[in-house]
Amino acid sequence: MKLISWNVNGLRACVGKGFLNYFKEMDADIFCIQESKLQDGQIQLELEGYYQYWNYAKRKGYSGTAVFTKHEPLSVSYGVGAAEEEDEGRIITLEYKDYYLVNVYTPNSKRDLARLADRLVWEDELRDYLIELDKTKPVIYCGDLNVAHQEIDLKNAKSNIGNSGFTDEEREKMTRLLDSGFIDSFRHLYPDQTDSYSWWSYMNKVRERNIGWRIDYFITSKRLALFIKDAQIHSHVMGSDHCPVMLEIDLNQ
Repeated sequence: MKLISWNVNGLRACVGKGFLNYFKEMDADIFCIQESKLQDGQIQLELEGYYQYWNYAKRKGYSGTAVFTKHEPLSVSYGVGAAEEEDEGRIITLEYKDYYLVNVYTPNSKRDLARLADRLVWEDELRDYLIELDKTKPVIYCGDLNVAHQEIDLKNAKSNIGNSGFTDEEREKMTRLLDSGFIDSFRHLYPDQTDSYSWWSYMNKVRERNIGWRIDYFITSKRLALFIKDAQIHSHVMGSDHCPVMLEIDLNQ
């Protein structure tokens, strides 16, 4: 089974930059997006063979998530935790026979860390939610998680310590999640791989020089580790300031 996750930073703009070509090329079983920046009815995607599930933010042109899947889920739910965050269209959960899929766009703490306190509450609520799901069946959790967990996960770690996405508090929340029975699929397979990033600033030539951050993830329940076949970062794919990430997993072994 092939899964893709991509923060498209505005789906309509990304469609104009080749989104559908990549979508068709990948032929993924499940394709998750974050930061759709859409309201209901603002786009019509003809994705033959896929069920579409959307979570729109109430605020126009902001946030939003979607899941396109070849496999009809047993159930679908939207949001968890604080009502403010649910209003931002940040979470979609699909339940399948053997696992849960949770697609998330984690709130940014903001450059001045004005939203850090709210972010930390979000992290606790989401971790509790994932742990509860995991008690029933394994979880595949993906999306733009807005944190570089380790120094290896961004180009200029020393100069970014304490900045949004690389605060001790945000990194510790990721550590706590992983310590609760989950694994970072990419680091599980490639613990020492450097210069592997999924987001780059729009500043001049930053992406060209690969000065980036790895903030997009596929995290799974630890008991799925043996079923993971590959985890990739498709840094060659343009269309957003993020690139897609992929998980290949065989749950039929």
